[in-house]
Amino acid sequence: MDLAATDRLLCTTRSVRKRLDLDRPVEPELIERCIEISLQAPTGSNAQGWRVVVVTDPAKRRVIADAYRDGFKIYQELGLAPQYEADDLRGAQRERILSSSTFLVENLHHVPVHVIYCVQGRVEEMGQVAQASIYGSVLPAAWSFMLAARARGLGSAWTTIHLFHEKQVAEALGIPEGITQAVLLPVAYYKGDDFKPAKRLPARELTYWDTWGSHRR
Repeated sequence: MDLAATDRLLCTTRSVRKRLDLDRPVEPELIERCIEISLQAPTGSNAQGWRVVVVTDPAKRRVIADAYRDGFKIYQELGLAPQYEADDLRGAQRERILSSSTFLVENLHHVPVHVIYCVQGRVEEMGQVAQASIYGSVLPAAWSFMLAARARGLGSAWTTIHLFHEKQVAEALGIPEGITQAVLLPVAYYKGDDFKPAKRLPARELTYWDTWGSHRR
């Protein structure tokens, strides 16, 4: 395995918003191949309870975009965005991320493909173990889709804001009760040549060995 190529893929798969090419069509076969690859991801008890809804119809994309726009307003009104000190790395990136997120809110209906990863089951009344198992059985597949798409020149963004109006979206797409929408991935070809690794908090500061708060010497 080419570790350099693998590491580059893993370190440069970004949430793409402003650099999505809103005018270039995406071949259905390309989306299908990325989905095929994604379903090689681990799944709890080999349940393979994932389902994928690909939305290209403009009217249905508009329904999702409207739900997303209203959900974003709710997100802001509730103050759900994390707050950081000015000297925190994440605080310094806040304005750039907000600008990028706002762009997606305003242009989601223009993104040519919406991919929604779903999973069989509902988590509202489940215990922690069952919830972790259900989400753990679908989210790795969605991330694998993003990696496969990135390797083929497609950008995507991991987002869940539309879930403030999950039922509205489910009705528009014919998603039955008993199915949980886990993540929405707006997908398009990306503009530009490449992406760089993001600025992240040091792994050593976030990694504990044997005991919480204990760093390896």
